[in-house]
Amino acid sequence: MARIQPATAIAAGPALSLPDVSWLLVSLALVAAPHALRLPLWIAPLAAALAFWRWHIAHRGLALPRKLALVPLVVAVTASVYLSHGDLLGRDAGVSLLVMMLALKLLETTRPRDAMLMLLFGYFLVITNFLYSESVSTALYMLLGVVAITATMINFHHGPSPAALRNTLRIALLLVAQAAPLMLVLFILFPRVQGPLWGVQYDKSGGSTGLSDTMAPGSMSQLSLSRATAFRAKFETAPPAQYALYWRGPVLWDFDGRTWSGNARQESVADRSYVAKSVPLRYAVTLEPHGKTSMLALDLPIERPRDSKLTPDFQIIASAPVTTRMRYEMASVLDYHANVDASDDELRRALRLPDNSNPRARALAKTLRSDSDSDRDIVDAALALFRQQPFFYTLSPPLLGAQAVDEFLFDKRRGFCEHYASSFTFLMRAAGVPARVVTGYQGGEINPLDDYMVVRQADAHAWAEVWLLDRGWVRIDPTAAVAPSRVEQGVTAALPAEEAFVLANFSEQNWLRPARLTWDAAANSWNQWVLGYDPSRQLQVLSNIGLRGASWRTMAVVLIVVVSIIVLAMAAMLLRQHRAAPRDPVVSAYRTFCAKLAKGGFSRQPAEGPRDFAARVAEAKPEHAAAIAAISRLYIDLRYGVLAERAAAERLARLVKQLKI
Repeated sequence: MARIQPATAIAAGPALSLPDVSWLLVSLALVAAPHALRLPLWIAPLAAALAFWRWHIAHRGLALPRKLALVPLVVAVTASVYLSHGDLLGRDAGVSLLVMMLALKLLETTRPRDAMLMLLFGYFLVITNFLYSESVSTALYMLLGVVAITATMINFHHGPSPAALRNTLRIALLLVAQAAPLMLVLFILFPRVQGPLWGVQYDKSGGSTGLSDTMAPGSMSQLSLSRATAFRAKFETAPPAQYALYWRGPVLWDFDGRTWSGNARQESVADRSYVAKSVPLRYAVTLEPHGKTSMLALDLPIERPRDSKLTPDFQIIASAPVTTRMRYEMASVLDYHANVDASDDELRRALRLPDNSNPRARALAKTLRSDSDSDRDIVDAALALFRQQPFFYTLSPPLLGAQAVDEFLFDKRRGFCEHYASSFTFLMRAAGVPARVVTGYQGGEINPLDDYMVVRQADAHAWAEVWLLDRGWVRIDPTAAVAPSRVEQGVTAALPAEEAFVLANFSEQNWLRPARLTWDAAANSWNQWVLGYDPSRQLQVLSNIGLRGASWRTMAVVLIVVVSIIVLAMAAMLLRQHRAAPRDPVVSAYRTFCAKLAKGGFSRQPAEGPRDFAARVAEAKPEHAAAIAAISRLYIDLRYGVLAERAAAERLARLVKQLKI
């Protein structure tokens, strides 16, 4: 590769230096790095190779490749993006194309002007990271990227200097800090729209975790291995005791011998009924995205959030899959009679079992029925069976065969909550007691820093409900009969020590608990006040500051007024600083020189440079040509050259003073 010729360099203008290129590459790599594992695997290595190529060119002083040579590369990259995504639009394809085009643009960027354009696209690349994650950690990392890009811009203006690195970063931080008030005003007053920005569903990864609409042996125990947050709850009053924290999710009615399933029916709200025996409990839930329509609420929910329905079996079903974090207000009663007047269809469905399945469990249920005087006695007898027989609560139960309930009740007797809920419900149905399975979460941890409760996937739980005359649907937790500590202290306390160790992780260490709680409190505040700042929350905030019932027109007017005030205030402050700053003696001397010439009838034109101005005056006043030329030449050297001696500035002032025209 040939070295660049001086003539070419002059024609192309000042080339980017190696430090310039290094600043540019580092800042762009910083904001593009989070995309490395999100995009097709070939994107990151190719972009890194192009960046290294550009750095090598700057390091060795080589010429950039010809633009025509880049055309096939651009076409090949565009085609590869299309083949990888099947499209050139959309989130993933758009981000892939942006990253690769920026990498290719490096190979034709020679001047600071082009580099500035790339940095502006770098700001846009920062925003694309929020299309994948809106967490507080992502926001902090992207703030770092903004500071890096801003520092690179400052570096291009001031010139590279390792000694000035600290000052450059300080100015970048100061600029970002100065923008904060304007950003805050825009955030509060800019009219919000319902739903995700640009209609993009941000966190589709949430669909891979969370409760399922079905339950089979092993499904809940696998979920309990995750410490991910399922949702957070903030109570208006003191939260209930740990044993009362049953968060209701999918209700499962149908059993095929191994798997429980249930589709939320489309009955009207009038098909359900309840009698509250306790005062309603009010709280707010911030639900993490999980890709399904289930919404969690304390058992028994009596209200439904907007854009949802409350089914006859008291499930809350969202109108669309929950793919973004959502916050909703809820009310529940913990003591109740539910659906005492259940329909015959409902009760028949709650007695249905697959034919010829689990004969030993059926025989046991027949015995329970014959030895009991009521359905309540059958329930108590079954719970006594779990309490008195050698059943074990474990995350690693043995595999079960085709007659899963029989094998669990009579052979293995080792299982997680799904095993106990499934076998208990089967026994009840076989004994003629209507029953169903309910899945959800049990328990939660209070964060004392903000008095909210965090419920994790590890708190996933399954229990049963039986229908009793004059009581309606009653919650029965057979797991609590085997391991009472499960509902009193949490899943970790109920497991054997070696299995509890599996659930614990490094962040659960006691000495790290304050840091973990602090970080979680920060994440919760971020969720509530930044991500949860939807139209309703905006109206609430505006109402608190005196803008009750503000429309988007009102917000727009207030926004324009406030932004104008801030901009004018900043302009006034900068003007004051400019006036207060010490005047440049070189500029002052030259202004005096121009004023003298103006009095002599030679005003300097706005587009006229010092050299041309001096030549015009010297031609008209040849007797002063030498003095004018000397003043102009000294001014140019001081102002635009490398001359910066104090004595030279004082000599300029003397020459101007001596000039008599």
